[in-house]
Formats: sequence, structure tokens, C-alpha cells
Amino acid sequence: MSGAGGAPRIAVLDIGKTNVKVVLVDGDTLHEVAVRRSPNRPRTDGPYPHADVTAQWDFFLAALRDLATEGPVDAVSITAHGATAALVAGDDLALPVLDYEFDGPDSLAADYDAERPPFAETGSARLPHGLNVGAQLHWLDQRFPEAFARATALLMWPQYWSWRLTGVLASEVTSLGCHTDLWDPWNARPSSLAVARSWDRLLPPLRRAGDVLGPIRPELAAATGLPNGTPVLCGIHDSNASLLPHLLGRESPFSVVSTGTWVVCMAVGAQPRTLDPARDVLVNVNALGDPVPSARFMGGREYETIRQGRSLAATDEDRAAVLRDGIMLLPSVERGSGPFPGRASRWTHDPATEGQTGVALSWYLGLMTATCLDLIGAQGDVVVEGPFAANPEFLSMLATATGRPVLASEGNASGTSTGAALLRSGHRPPEAARRHEPDPQLRAYADRWSLKVVGAT
Repeated sequence: MSGAGGAPRIAVLDIGKTNVKVVLVDGDTLHEVAVRRSPNRPRTDGPYPHADVTAQWDFFLAALRDLATEGPVDAVSITAHGATAALVAGDDLALPVLDYEFDGPDSLAADYDAERPPFAETGSARLPHGLNVGAQLHWLDQRFPEAFARATALLMWPQYWSWRLTGVLASEVTSLGCHTDLWDPWNARPSSLAVARSWDRLLPPLRRAGDVLGPIRPELAAATGLPNGTPVLCGIHDSNASLLPHLLGRESPFSVVSTGTWVVCMAVGAQPRTLDPARDVLVNVNALGDPVPSARFMGGREYETIRQGRSLAATDEDRAAVLRDGIMLLPSVERGSGPFPGRASRWTHDPATEGQTGVALSWYLGLMTATCLDLIGAQGDVVVEGPFAANPEFLSMLATATGRPVLASEGNASGTSTGAALLRSGHRPPEAARRHEPDPQLRAYADRWSLKVVGAT
């Protein structure tokens, strides 16, 4: 069964930190046919803040049922954010899925730091709260030893949902290699920490992101209206889903900037650099199993924090005023991550209008992104995926600050859904992208921002 013209239609479960979606993607064009969306709110009851798996599961089933009434669904793929893992005991969870923004693991940071492998082994920076899955596991093991001991499998977040759909357990490298402390990307094996703590024994067999784990369980096919035998893929880490179309169809060197709650910069064919883990620089593992220098900050969260629900629509006068008066936002709005951790953000001058706020905020995000790209030795074109691809001020500043062309992907709200669908379709359509060149008018502003940041104490 397939869509118009024989094109397969892939339903993508796209699990972001802020929202969860089910996106129906045309397998030939990789365009989104339909989208269903729901907020992703962690639960605060129970022993600690945790993912609301019941609400997410109910939403996924309802969305699949709804989309199945609009036309055929030929496969299901999954993409999800990192830093999240599920401890499974038999057919259920051994413990609630810890929300990585919960600061509980910090209480055992000293003990954990004495055990975790060096950056040279894992490419995994030491991050606060539960952003290192190993820190989550250490805290859970110490605080809930009996429940932890009942665990029979450790599933990364995309594979938890593919297991729920198929009953098949699997591991996959893009999520295992996402600052977990559990994976050695250079040798493609569990880290020394995972082995020492016997957590490696909880990891199911490795499968590729695009492998079909099995058909959807018959009772779920009946509940959603999907055909019996609908294939379900293993799943992929969301930033690596954004990278995949370019990895398969673009010559190196280039970089991809995946935007959402997190802005994740990934450099393919990068200049050799000594990576600094203290600045939120790390090594991801792409869908082909290769290490990829990466850097990130919570750009989407920062945007929403400053925006505060306002439109921030800007005029030419607003843009001119920000340039003339040197209105700048300095890092970091989210102090716990990014290339300038621990710094408190400030305005050099208070914006006089919402539009001035919007321009200065967009330029700040472009400059932060350029800083991340520089830290990982990015070369060649810069491809921007996700919501920030629709922000011309961000794109212009990013091109100016990097001195390289910026290509803004078109036609999709999220490059993550496209990449996850590509795992099944195998068809990469001709790329449609808007090209942004450096803007000489912004060069002096970018230089002044950099000087202020370097000179900040």
C-alpha cells in the first residue's frame, strides 16, 4: 500500500524535548503531508521528574489512528532527543524515565566523576543534571538499588518507542553516542564505564537506525487502523536525523545546524581541532557509525525565554537602530550549557521596541551558532535545519560571522522528520534551499560582539 503515484508514506514519531509530533512524510519528495503535535510536559509526581510516557503513548496512538483515516501509512520511523534512556524490566519500566533537566544526579557528581571515562575515550563532555546518561544511571542505581537491579534492558529513547510498537529490543549508535558516557565512538563499543558497572549487559543487540525491527504489534495495528505487518524502524537520534540527508547527498566539507530546543552543530570534514569539553563540545556518532565533532547550546529555549510570547516582528527601522546603537545580547541566557557556560546574560543597551529585541536576539543566536561551528573546526557550506531556517536575521548573521554561505532548508518544519523518513524511503530529492551570503553591514557588529564576549569576566 502506498500514497499517490506509488510513493510510500512514512509516519514519523518525532519526540522533542518541548513537543512531540507524529509527522506523515511522502517517501519520494520527503515533504510533510500532515502533522499532529502535542506539548511534551514531564511529570513531577513520583520519586523524581520523569517523562510522561502514558500521555505520549496515548498521543502517538491517537495521532496514528487519525492519520490512517487520511490515507495509507506504509511504515513507522522514530526520532527522539538524546540524554534519555529507559530501564526496562520485562514488559514494563523498572523505574520512571528520568527527565534530564532534573538536578538530582548532581548530588552524586563527585562520586560519578571519579568513575566516568575521560573525554578522549568517549568524546562525551561532562554535563550538568542528567545530560550524561551515565550520571542518570549512577544516581538511579544508588537511590533505587532494588528497582535498578530488576532492569533487564537499557533502551535509548528512540528504541524505547520502537520496542513499545514491536516488542523487539535494540540498541543503536546515534543515541548511544550522544554524550552518554556509555560509548566509545572510536572503537564502536561500550565504554570502560559501561563495562565496569555491567551496564553493557543491559544493552540489547546493536541494530542500524534504518533496520526494520519488526511489524507493528497486531493489537496496535487494530487500535490505530494501520495495516497488519506495517514495518517499524529501529529509530535515530534527532540531530543525526537532520544530518543524514546531507551525509548521503553532499560532498564534504560541510556542517549542519539542527535547530529546535537545542541548536546542535555538526561538522563533516572538519579541520583538526583540539575539542574543549568545557565548552559543550562533544563527539556525536552519525547513522553510518562515524564520529562527528559537534557543539551545541539551548538556542530554542533561549529564544523562547527572551521572547516571552511576544511576536518580536521587526521593521527596517528596528534593524537600523540595533546596528546604530550597538544593542547586543551577551551570553548566556541558559547558563548550564553552550560555549560560554556559567556566564550570566545581559543587554549592552535595553531594546526600545519588540522589534529591536527580535533583531538583537536573532543576531545573538547566529553569533552563538558561529562560535559553536568555530570550536569544532567547521568548513564549507553551513546548512540550517528546523525552525531557525525561517529566521532571516539569524541566517544573515550566521553567514556573516562564519564568512561562509548558509543554506536554509525549505519545505519542512523539521529536518529531523525528513531524516527519519529517509531511513525508510532511501530517496533523497533534489535539495531546495535559500542561500544567504555574508552581509558586510553586519561585520562590525559581529566583531564588536566577539570582543565584548572575549573581554567579559
